[in-house]
Amino acid sequence: MRSRNSPGLGQIDFLTVALFFILILFGWISIYAAVFNEEHQSIFDSTQKYGKQLIWIVTSLLMAGGILLLDGRIFEKFAYPIYGITLILLIGVLIFGKEVNGARSWYAIGSFSLQPSEFAKFGTALALAKYLNGLNVSIKKLSHRIIAIIIIFAPAIIIAPQPDMGSSLVYASLLLVLYREGLPSKYIFGGLAFSILFILSLLMDKYYLGGGILIIGILLTFTVRKKKTAAWGVLGFTVLSIFFIASVDKAFNELLEDRHRNRINILLGKAHDPKGIGYNTNQSMIAIGSGGPTGKGFLNGTQTKFNFVPEQSTDFIFCTVGEEFGFIGTSVVIILFLGLLFRLVFLAERQKSTFGRVYGYSVAAILFLHFTVNIAMTIGLAPVVGIPLPFFSYGGSSLWGFTILLFIFVKLDSYRWELL
Repeated sequence: MRSRNSPGLGQIDFLTVALFFILILFGWISIYAAVFNEEHQSIFDSTQKYGKQLIWIVTSLLMAGGILLLDGRIFEKFAYPIYGITLILLIGVLIFGKEVNGARSWYAIGSFSLQPSEFAKFGTALALAKYLNGLNVSIKKLSHRIIAIIIIFAPAIIIAPQPDMGSSLVYASLLLVLYREGLPSKYIFGGLAFSILFILSLLMDKYYLGGGILIIGILLTFTVRKKKTAAWGVLGFTVLSIFFIASVDKAFNELLEDRHRNRINILLGKAHDPKGIGYNTNQSMIAIGSGGPTGKGFLNGTQTKFNFVPEQSTDFIFCTVGEEFGFIGTSVVIILFLGLLFRLVFLAERQKSTFGRVYGYSVAAILFLHFTVNIAMTIGLAPVVGIPLPFFSYGGSSLWGFTILLFIFVKLDSYRWELL
């Protein structure tokens, strides 16, 4: 007989599963609206993107079902091998990959393409959870902290040369997981501070900015001079900030591609190119704004119907919702995602093992970054970096990757009493 604490389908969190089903269904309908073809009106037509997405959905559901049938302890046991395989696939795609839109990010087998960076996310989350679950491992120790950061950013470093800065950016979200596990807050606030300095360095004269930082640093150092540790910390941060400000231009011009620099300059108001590099975002904002409170109605979006927004079924799928379903529709989508994220945090907190908790927070962090950045770039609050909207955007690799990422945690949650 099964004990009351033994995992089974009855212990699956069906609220999370229900939110997943609603999101992929809404996403499928949105893809249908985004690329609707009057000559192929059936949503099941496999010659069209909406028909192909149905195939991805069905296979994703089969994957989800398969994961739920596995022994939940298998994911911790094979966390490092899975992580290693995903790293090998990422390295291999740089050599054998197919180039699409200037990025060598895909393995092509006939007409079938696979993007390994979508699978590296759950591989990294598993490896991080496995490491932090180790005996005597504490994120408060510097050596352990460094190893955890290497685990997080190794895939990002490999992905960057593809080039795919959007996918590389995703891994930074896992620093929030380290913060939950005890990473000192100074690292998070330091990261935010340098992000702000980066933006200010692009907008302001370097000498004025550096001089202002130096004056503030001297005043703060004088204020806390009796506390030597704090005084040295302020002084060190001041010096580091000045060197950082001096290096921003070089990094901005040499490390980023022209398209990324142009998008950042447009976002900051330093450039204006509505018919060029800023075209996608400009048309997306027009589409969302034209939807008004209730939208133009299903399949009645003019921006959508006449293909004004490129990549509307993938990176810019959210603007289809805004145009055809209006503010109400976009609010529903945002509420659904927030509901899923809050549910994942709740499930992560109730885990009985560090492995389950860390993996759960990793899932929430990755989905949160995708959700916020994708919507922000469709409404002009973030540069376009090619990040899909989870469960919504067209594509098999992203849907498979997000499904596996989510359902591994659903399975781990059902095993939370066993993973001790």
